[in-house]
Amino acid sequence: MLATFFKTFWAIFIAELGDKTQLACLAFGSVSPKQKWIIFAASSVALACSSAIAVFFGCQITRLVSPKTIKLVAGLVFIVFGVIYLRDAFNMPGKA
Repeated sequence: MLATFFKTFWAIFIAELGDKTQLACLAFGSVSPKQKWIIFAASSVALACSSAIAVFFGCQITRLVSPKTIKLVAGLVFIVFGVIYLRDAFNMPGKA
């Protein structure tokens, strides 16, 4: 149980570094530095709610699709998005 906690913690922590969510928190903090604890609480509750929804649907989908298939599809989706982002990066206008 503790291993699952730490594996999940580090996966989410690393994935969120530099993510749009973190950048939004940075922006809110820069606009309202005196309300940092309200911003922290609101963003924490929002992340907890979105995570709860994801976990709920993740548990439900395993009733219909095997975990192996879910991992395969998720991996393929990440690869496709990676290729798209690389293609876009190499085709940016103004590149010498």
